[in-house]
Order: sequence, then C-alpha cells, then structure tokens
Amino acid sequence: MALKALLFDHDGTLVDSEMVHFAMWRTTIAAYGGDLTEAVYIDHCVGVPTPQTAEAMVALLKLPVEPAVLAAQKNAATRASLAREPFPLMPDTRAMLDLGRARGLKMAVVTGANGDGIRRTISGYGLESFFDEAISADDVARSKPHPDCYLLAMERLGVKPEECFAFEDTHAGVSAAANAGLRCVAIRNVYSAKHDLSRAVHVAGTLGEAVTWALAA
Repeated sequence: MALKALLFDHDGTLVDSEMVHFAMWRTTIAAYGGDLTEAVYIDHCVGVPTPQTAEAMVALLKLPVEPAVLAAQKNAATRASLAREPFPLMPDTRAMLDLGRARGLKMAVVTGANGDGIRRTISGYGLESFFDEAISADDVARSKPHPDCYLLAMERLGVKPEECFAFEDTHAGVSAAANAGLRCVAIRNVYSAKHDLSRAVHVAGTLGEAVTWALAA
C-alpha cells in the first residue's frame, strides 16, 4: 500500500532536548536534596512521560515531595525554558521535513509529553506548513507506551497503519508505535543506547538515515 504519512516523535527525534530536560530535572530535584546523575537520568527518565518520571524519582531518590508536585514543578520549569527559546532542532530535521513535503506526504508530531514543547518548536522555527497534526499527552487518556496518541494521529490524518511510518528514539516510543500497528523506524542515540528497540522495523543512527530508509522501503 502506498506511503501516505510520516509520524514523528518530538523529544530526541525532531529536537535535541534531552540534556535540557536533564538539567531541568536535576535542578527541580536538587530543591529537595536529591542528586540526579546523568546515568540515572538515562536509565530511568529518557522517553518516560513527566508524571511517571516524577514517581520514579521520588521513589528512587527518596525525595520528600509528592510525585504530582514534583511533576508540576518540572512542567513549570519547562514552560519557563520554552518561553525563552525552543529546544534546538536535530541537524537534519528541516531537510527531512522538506523531503516529506516534497513527496506529498502528510506529517504529524506525536509526543508522549504535554503539548508545550511541540507548539514552541513549530512556532519558534516556522514549521506550521509542514505538520498537518500535532498530538500530545494532553490529547489522550494514556501516554506512551500506550498506542493512544498514534491511533488519534492516524484518525485525524485519515490514514491506516500500513500507510505510515513512525520515527522514535526510545523503547516507550517504539512500543507505542508498534502497539498501534505502525511500522516504526528507531533512532538509537547516546540516551537510548540501552533501550530495547527490537520492535522497530529498522534501527538508524540519525533522523536523516531513518527517513531515507523509510522512503526507500
């Protein structure tokens, strides 16, 4: 069946945001006497939605705060950061979006985080003409690794799973795409080096490699 749509994860796929998130989490946690190391962040936080990350950090670091309060504070830090500037784009993001648009494909951002980041990315870099839909955790009852966000994206785009490729960089993201019946191309990076990406149909090293492979498949 002909390819009709490309569905992109946001953090770690379209934008290089993990170190920004790490710094914000570290500062938020430090206020309660916790020391979040990069190794712990990579092992427990990458690809995990904010509420679940907060729960994990409170339990692991024995923080004297309710997870919901910690999550709200991290979200506030994210909004403040995005008010100053959007997350940096991955080096080949704009070229791959140009390629998808030139092929006449529908495109959507599908994130397991709330919508603040993707709205800021789209407006901050003038990407409105590229994306037909932007789906976030705000739009669904269950975030990744559940398939809800991808199912909603396909419903709004009017496409079937076999007419799409999804692009993800984490175990939770690949699982969400696969659970929605999608072919997912994974992008392995330093933050997801230990993640199980076995449900992806292909594993690439960059977004450019991932999209190029999908368009040739």
